[in-house]
Amino acid sequence: MLKKVLIHTKRGIKFIILFVIAAFLIIGTIAFLYKPTYSVFINGEQVGYTEDRASLQHRINDYVDNGDGTNSNVAFVQVDKMPEYKLCLLKKNIVTNDDEIFNKIKESGVTYYRYYAITDNQEEKAYVGTFEDAENVVNSLKEKNSSNIENVAIVEKYETEMKDLVTSEEAISKLYVEPPKPVVVASTSRSATKYAATGTVNTKGTTSSAKANIGISLIRPISGVITSRFGASSSIRRSSHTGLDISASAGTPIKAAASGTVTFAGYKGSYGNMLVISHGNGVQTYYCHCSKLYVGVGTEVSQGQTVAAVGSTGNSTGPHLHLEVRVNGVAYNPQNYVY
Repeated sequence: MLKKVLIHTKRGIKFIILFVIAAFLIIGTIAFLYKPTYSVFINGEQVGYTEDRASLQHRINDYVDNGDGTNSNVAFVQVDKMPEYKLCLLKKNIVTNDDEIFNKIKESGVTYYRYYAITDNQEEKAYVGTFEDAENVVNSLKEKNSSNIENVAIVEKYETEMKDLVTSEEAISKLYVEPPKPVVVASTSRSATKYAATGTVNTKGTTSSAKANIGISLIRPISGVITSRFGASSSIRRSSHTGLDISASAGTPIKAAASGTVTFAGYKGSYGNMLVISHGNGVQTYYCHCSKLYVGVGTEVSQGQTVAAVGSTGNSTGPHLHLEVRVNGVAYNPQNYVY
């Protein structure tokens, strides 16, 4: 019995030795003829092989995050299909093609650039490469007291086409608007500047309680307390009130309620220093009792642009804006459109 066990044991050991030798030979042959590698697929199509999956993917990820390194304003590269990898054995005489795979990724990528637009009244005027440059431009315009500073803004842009960037100095030059210089004609008893009148204006007391369709949207020229409403009677005026009085501190900036063309500027009797902006289709807005006028007849103004300053010129008991909305010379209640 023992003899049989020994015989079977020897046979088993021989078999194991033969199996190990065979396995070693097979593995050695495979290792000699083949190498472990990765088959690479893009959108289901095999495009090549790589031995170092991690290195290739790191290279692709860096390209997606930073582009090819030739432009510092690249925000990212959009790649719709990233490669997929499958482990396989490849004959050693077959060459891997990492560069070719990477170039296929580049061909499918869409580059997005980041830069900053500096706008004036929402119109893009200049482009700079960094937010710091844009801030420097805006701060410089403030220091120079550029008259359009309230309308200047910074907009971060992401586009597939790069704009022509300029230096901070060039951007300042493009955006700067010199503050208008008032022309002093004489002084009133209130020691306020009195402006020479140019243009034409209708100051008749014709009013209507209806609401006309003016076809435009108005914004508030100033913020303040309404002290006299449309149609109100007062001892300081001959007829009912043709506009709306809004109280504010002297010098408060007055903004254009809508874009248009200045058709009257100057001193007009009880209205004091007065500005009229025509908006087309017979629609006009009047800004009266001003201490300063910043624009003249013929000037094209944008909605929200500072055009004058609150004062108390003409027939006025204190600093305020008298605002009128007229259509074909007829005064309508401004509160139908604003405030």
